[in-house]
Amino acid sequence: MTIKKFIGDKAFYKMAMTVAVPIMIQNFITNFVSMLDNLMVGRLGTEQMSGVSIVNQLIFIFGLAVFGALSGAGIFTAQFYGKKDQEGIRHTIRYKAIITLLLFVVATVIFLVFDDQLIGMFLHESDSNGDIELTLSYAKAYLRIMMWGAIPFCVTQVFSSTLRETGETVAPMIAGVVAVATNCCFNALLIFGLLGFPALGVEGAAIATTISRFVECGIVIAYVLVKRSKFPYFKGLFKSLHIPRKTFKDITFKGMPLLFNEFFWSLGMSLLSVAYSLHGIDVVAGYSISSTVMNLANIAFISLGSSIGIIIGKQLGANEFEKAYDTDRKLIAFSVAISFFIGFGVFFAGDKIPLLYNVTPEAKELAAYFIRVCACFIPVHAFANASYFTIRSGGKTLITFLMDSVFIMCVSVPVAFGLYYVADIPIWYSFPIVQAIDIIKVIIGMILVKKKVWLNNIVSS
Repeated sequence: MTIKKFIGDKAFYKMAMTVAVPIMIQNFITNFVSMLDNLMVGRLGTEQMSGVSIVNQLIFIFGLAVFGALSGAGIFTAQFYGKKDQEGIRHTIRYKAIITLLLFVVATVIFLVFDDQLIGMFLHESDSNGDIELTLSYAKAYLRIMMWGAIPFCVTQVFSSTLRETGETVAPMIAGVVAVATNCCFNALLIFGLLGFPALGVEGAAIATTISRFVECGIVIAYVLVKRSKFPYFKGLFKSLHIPRKTFKDITFKGMPLLFNEFFWSLGMSLLSVAYSLHGIDVVAGYSISSTVMNLANIAFISLGSSIGIIIGKQLGANEFEKAYDTDRKLIAFSVAISFFIGFGVFFAGDKIPLLYNVTPEAKELAAYFIRVCACFIPVHAFANASYFTIRSGGKTLITFLMDSVFIMCVSVPVAFGLYYVADIPIWYSFPIVQAIDIIKVIIGMILVKKKVWLNNIVSS
């Protein structure tokens, strides 16, 4: 096999970047502002930052559950789009609306009734380096306000995901840019009390985020209404909630593994945070800093993964199987190649950003260490992410469920807790061990992609 099979021509990369760049820009701005938010809250102190970080772990689970639910229907949206079936797309949007509403209701009940217990998982009395009760109070105040932004978040995701899956990536990007700019401005005003606004601290950060959610939702809805002639599948969308039984069954059968996958994967990531938090509040703060930085660093391969789902899904829907395989191989190689360069840069800059935070010296040192360790594994995560989206694009959602969430819950999480409770290994050694486990996922993904188990048209009938 020659290296030319992994390299596309100029037209290929132009096509790929046309889809990926708007997603990258939106994700970059979102995560950059998230880093600024994290930095602003970090200026308040270790307890404030730890409280916000804990709640964001919980919100993260809800957000990825929504993403997973929409992704299941999104596989069908992309292939219906390739098939030019407008009514089929309508059915997927209705499905998305119903499932996100159910998730919102369930999440609201759980977060508001069990807030003490959920937040308490990250706080440990044995930790002498922080005020546990103060951290809990900040977290609860932040969570109550953040839940108000869950409704516009769900509505935005239903429409934005559909636009992306049908090739319209610019409008969601613009809405996201305006939203994060709004969030950033109100953060500065409401956290620190600038220009006559009240200094609300942690609560100000939550209010700013909630305002930005409504702004983003308003822009997306306005765009859909103004440009509805451009998108025929939005016409008569909610005149009925009818979804054909076969379509509903197919989406549920293929999509539920994705919902559970995202839920259990995000739960697994949060449980990893719990395992790391056993080492103290300084670790919670340091891990929060490193996670924010790495979210920014991982944008390229995450966006390219989303692009793989869109591009390959459309080709599979059009029965272009050989083209899809060739395209996928080149996109995966492109994603991994970019990740090597990004990882190199992050490694050498990783010790600078923690210096900007008003946290303990121990938290800063840990953050720098976490960043550098994660930088070494960016190419590993890039390949695993690309292979995940490849397999998912062909409807093999049960495989992705096993490969992703089952793996983290049954392998990564037990190892992380075992390294603390059984082996009593310090965080300096346990953290890179847990990161290295993902190499197993790379091997599994490589085998499955090469075997072409994902080359399927799931909307052919």
